[in-house]
Order: sequence, then C-alpha cells, then structure tokens
Amino acid sequence: MKMHNPPHPGVILREMYIEPLGINITEAAFALHISRQTLSELVNCHIGVSVEMAIRLSRAFKSTPEYWLNLQNQYDLWHAINEKDFGGITQICAAAA
Repeated sequence: MKMHNPPHPGVILREMYIEPLGINITEAAFALHISRQTLSELVNCHIGVSVEMAIRLSRAFKSTPEYWLNLQNQYDLWHAINEKDFGGITQICAAAA
C-alpha cells in the first residue's frame, strides 16, 4: 500500500526512538559512533539514511537495516514521484503482464 507523504526517517528516529528513551542527540551519536553533527543532520531531515547508518541504527535500536532503508526508500520515492517531472519519458517496451 502506498503511503501519502511518508515521514523522513530522521523524524521516526527522533520521535519514536531518541525522545522516548530520554536521551539527547549527543548521547545517541556517541552510542552510534558518529558525530553529533551527522546525527543532528539526520534527525533534522538534512541527510538521509545510508546503508552504513542503517546498520548502526539497527544495532543500536534492535531493528533491522532493511527497516531503516525501507523508510528512506519510501520517503525518496514519494518525493521523486511528486516533485519531479517525468512526463517526457517515452515507453520503450510494453509492461510485462
């Protein structure tokens, strides 16, 4: 099922993981072995979740890398479809049935 304007993974990280645990960005960054600036950029939606970051987040928060990468993919895909013009693309072959 398609989601309408999915949240950035940084919002999920902040609101569902960091804030409920009562830790701050500095503490979370230390636990993840990344800089405070990098984590701040992620939770403020300035950067996305990379494969490496997905592994770090999965280990720190008992999830899977796929979870974080899927959140990022949903966010990126929705924004690409809704913010870019793909109208000039010509169909090369018929879609498989």
